[in-house]
Amino acid sequence: MLLFQGTDESERALQLNYWKEHSVIPSVEAMMLDSQASKLDQEERPEILSLLPPIKGKSIVELGSGIGRFTGHLAKSAGHVLAMDFMNNLIKKNEEVNGHYKNIEFKCADVTSPELKIPRTSVDLVFSNWLLMYLSDEEVEDLSQKAISWLKPGGYIFFRESCFHQSGDQKRKNNPTHYRQPSFYTKVFEQAHFEEDNGGYSEFRLVGCKCVGAYVRNKRNQNQVCWLWQKVESDGPDVKGFQHFLDTVQYTETGILRYERIFGEGFVSTGGLETTKEFVKKLELKAGDHVLDVGCGIGGGDFYMAEEYDVEVVGVDLSINMISFALERSIGRKCAVEFEVGDCTKMNFPPSSFDVIYSRDTILHIQDKPALFKRFYKWLKPGGRLFITDYCKALSTPSAEFAAYIEQRGYDLHSVEHYGQMLEHAGFEYVQAEDRTAQFVEVLNKELATFEKDRDEFIEDFSEEDYNYIVSGWQSKLKRCAKDEQKWGLFIAYKSTFAAANGN
Repeated sequence: MLLFQGTDESERALQLNYWKEHSVIPSVEAMMLDSQASKLDQEERPEILSLLPPIKGKSIVELGSGIGRFTGHLAKSAGHVLAMDFMNNLIKKNEEVNGHYKNIEFKCADVTSPELKIPRTSVDLVFSNWLLMYLSDEEVEDLSQKAISWLKPGGYIFFRESCFHQSGDQKRKNNPTHYRQPSFYTKVFEQAHFEEDNGGYSEFRLVGCKCVGAYVRNKRNQNQVCWLWQKVESDGPDVKGFQHFLDTVQYTETGILRYERIFGEGFVSTGGLETTKEFVKKLELKAGDHVLDVGCGIGGGDFYMAEEYDVEVVGVDLSINMISFALERSIGRKCAVEFEVGDCTKMNFPPSSFDVIYSRDTILHIQDKPALFKRFYKWLKPGGRLFITDYCKALSTPSAEFAAYIEQRGYDLHSVEHYGQMLEHAGFEYVQAEDRTAQFVEVLNKELATFEKDRDEFIEDFSEEDYNYIVSGWQSKLKRCAKDEQKWGLFIAYKSTFAAANGN
């Protein structure tokens, strides 16, 4: 048994004593430390398993396997499972329950121990459910490096952690758990890199990050967060991909906060709460409706819909920083909102999942809009509604200056009329395509006037350069609108109530 061999012996001793106290009787309740453990387990276990990559015939290392809530399920498909836990009584219980699977190797070991040896590039999936929050910061960083070395090229690591605060309602005398911000884990695994035997480099690419829906539904709690990363080729430890660029250049934490300052608390889209109230009213939401928000930003619109209309919302955004802020803002709100990092052009929801799909000033980034609108149509229930606001352009050929702006931003802009036609071609009925440029200009002027009054305080909190950037950006939008080049479109469309349930 490998114990107290890690980088911080006092940390390991604390965790060992903690789990000795809470695992006297190995059970689901002991593992989840919650009076609702049985119900939560029934809902969350299939949800967690559904998030994994294909595992048929694969080699899996399960860290912190506990009594084996997931071990048996993994073994049903995997070629081999190494189930490890540092508590001897828990690994024995796991073996007692799942020992009939002959493809499981049970091992009592501490993942922080230097004596733990797993061959390089030998594993297809590293899986853990509630482990990293019981490690020190340094131990988490060390494990990220170990994991990327264990994984085969193209392999995956999945982990789920409690963030921000405690979830389980079981009383505890002492609680050494590290309830970190999700951004901590994201940054650690973004920085992990591995030099292959052939001299090449590998890094982790984020496949997905989301909160666990079972906790949102049952506890109105968004603090259970899981990640799936894939080991991919890299040009070197100092060269990162588009996702890293997005959150370090386009949507930095400071950049998001300065946008929120002009749009209003919780918002990063035109008009903030004011336009949100106006537009959400058009959705005719009913209690219990399911809403997908594509490009949810930091969650203000989702909280508003969930709290005012008692609906369930899934907020999706490609920016990790956006979702991190959204998760932070969800603390204590007790509403049915799930947040997920994801690319809406690649995500797959079951057909007829949503009553409403809502998107604010986001789809301008998407090049293949017709394909996306077909996905939306499939995801909506028969009779479902689609609501979009988006940047558009005039029917005429854009000026060289406006064309350069569109290219520099990587936008795909269409006229309001053509935008509506694309929705019709995707199968939507009763399409409303409205030119709301006049409203856009009114809102921009109002935001700019309010922002200019806040000048000194904003500069104190950020910088004069940040202030000038915002003012210049708003003034440029107003000039393009005045030249009748930039437009703002509002679109409402419906899926027929007679459409097939599968969306086709």
